[in-house]
Amino acid sequence: MFSKSKINEPGPKVDDTSAQKPVMPETSRPGSATEFKASAPKAKPAASILSSDLHITGNLKTTGDINVEGTVEGDIRAHLLTVGETATIKGEVVADDVVVNGRVVGRVRGLKVRLTATARVEGDIIHKTIAIESGAHFEGSVQRQDDPLNGGKAKPIAAAAPAPAASNG
Repeated sequence: MFSKSKINEPGPKVDDTSAQKPVMPETSRPGSATEFKASAPKAKPAASILSSDLHITGNLKTTGDINVEGTVEGDIRAHLLTVGETATIKGEVVADDVVVNGRVVGRVRGLKVRLTATARVEGDIIHKTIAIESGAHFEGSVQRQDDPLNGGKAKPIAAAAPAPAASNG
């Protein structure tokens, strides 16, 4: 309250202005108003929610989070994808974190993939880490890759490189 009253006064004293100046440079000191605006978007926005009565035909792409409860016919790319129990996704799913509670028909790529007890996945899963709960239904193959989001093209190249070196030597 002491500093609040100083701020509210017009500032006939020199101490009032000096009290205000340290506050302003701290906020804008790192790089002016542009720096302050740049730090504002760093706050994580709320997840996008696709409700159970929503049917989407087309691809979805975001750097944020998506919570799907409806039906999506198309590919989804997100940071965190949560497939709700009532959801059906027909297409490829690519996300840092994938939590499947509902149905996915198509390939799943993720750094962390989790199939809960109510999950139904028909397609391949390419992951860095995976967790499959008891009761989950899964038909397809599971493949671990260090970088599953980029399609794993680095591994075949790395595997092909030693073969010519071995045949030459």
